[in-house]
Amino acid sequence: MKQKSWKEFSWEWFKAFLLAGSITVLLRNFIFIPMTIEGSSMIPTFQQDDQIIVRTIYNNIERFDLVVFHDSSNRTLVKRVIGLPGEEIRYENDQLYIDDKKIAETFLDNNLVNHAGGIWTSDFTLEELTGTQVVPENEYFVLGDNRRSSNDSRYFGSIPLDSIIGETSFTYYPFNRIKFIP
Repeated sequence: MKQKSWKEFSWEWFKAFLLAGSITVLLRNFIFIPMTIEGSSMIPTFQQDDQIIVRTIYNNIERFDLVVFHDSSNRTLVKRVIGLPGEEIRYENDQLYIDDKKIAETFLDNNLVNHAGGIWTSDFTLEELTGTQVVPENEYFVLGDNRRSSNDSRYFGSIPLDSIIGETSFTYYPFNRIKFIP
């Protein structure tokens, strides 16, 4: 077997590093985007300065998915999908109703909400907020988990599908908060 020259050996390693670097850049910038949480609208799910991974390739958006999107002023926000296209939404006595059916929000069963006292989500109907009876086609109604301190669809309306960057379900920093979010 012929021994490789220094140039051939270096060229092989250079190609391997170039390929690894290209794959890393592709994954980091186009498929898995790191993002830092700003604000308190998603407490306790996310805390200020939590670092999350945003998946830009995702399947159908479902109720209670955590989506990352650009709002009309181009801010990047993280919120939870509450209403899907074509659904009628209302809250009454801190209870979510979709098309007049009670929907449990198990993610709100936590110490913050349980010890907050009073109403967590104020009463409203979609029609009162937006003037429409149902969430428009290709749009989603989103709320922050910290309902008392969240700028969400109650204020800016439903969000268009094309404003969604991706979904998130993983906090990777700080290390004591590493977790998958169901």
